[in-house]
Amino acid sequence: MSEITDISWCDATVNFWQGCRKVSPGCKFCYMFRDKETRFGQDGNNIAKVSDKTVNKTLKALTQPSKIFTCSWSDFFIEEADEWRDDAWKIIRDNPQHQWQILTKRPENISLRLPADWGYGYENVWLGVSIEDDARKHRLKELDDLKLKKSKFKTFVSAEPLLGEIDFLNDGMITSASFENLDWLIIGGESGNENGKYKYRPCEAGWIESLIKQANEAGVPVWMKQYGTWLAKQLHLKNRHGADMSEWSEFYQRQEFPK
Repeated sequence: MSEITDISWCDATVNFWQGCRKVSPGCKFCYMFRDKETRFGQDGNNIAKVSDKTVNKTLKALTQPSKIFTCSWSDFFIEEADEWRDDAWKIIRDNPQHQWQILTKRPENISLRLPADWGYGYENVWLGVSIEDDARKHRLKELDDLKLKKSKFKTFVSAEPLLGEIDFLNDGMITSASFENLDWLIIGGESGNENGKYKYRPCEAGWIESLIKQANEAGVPVWMKQYGTWLAKQLHLKNRHGADMSEWSEFYQRQEFPK
């Protein structure tokens, strides 16, 4: 599964493998599990390598340097992919013209699964963690511990689906320095269906506002992706997932990339 994508914060997706295991509340209505079941009649729990032909086809189609969401239908650091990961790192290393955005819910696995020549990191890699609520913000500390002053890679947090207010700056659980060292913050409410197994949960405007204010205070660039289906419905927006920036109030109109 590799394709040009309509995900607003990247240009394309490349999946070296697909399938995953749910590890936290953010996974409940995961789009990968939904699409696997409803579009392809497959079980999203089955983790399998994607053919080199499929990966190469997407890379050949990218004629310009691109931002690539890496393993959008899995987790790059999932244990079941250990035997394939070195090959994936080689492709990433051999394509320095692209920015590889690697997002995980398993930051505890990162340090033992970096390539042998990682050193201070690859300049074309962004390492990110998903943090959907305050209870999961410890993931940022684990990511921050990998980053040294000489690090070449970027770090980011995806607060999507945002399921509660997250306080990065005023809690002893993680230091404000961890947040201030961050290169990028993605924010988004959950999208989903009105009926069936794959629905959506509330995302309050105040939760988003709080994150944007914290990012402003820490100097962290923000990519506001969407309000989410629940808030879009509350606000009677035309875009059912609240992803049309023209419908947002000015304060929320933030789509910035790292410097």
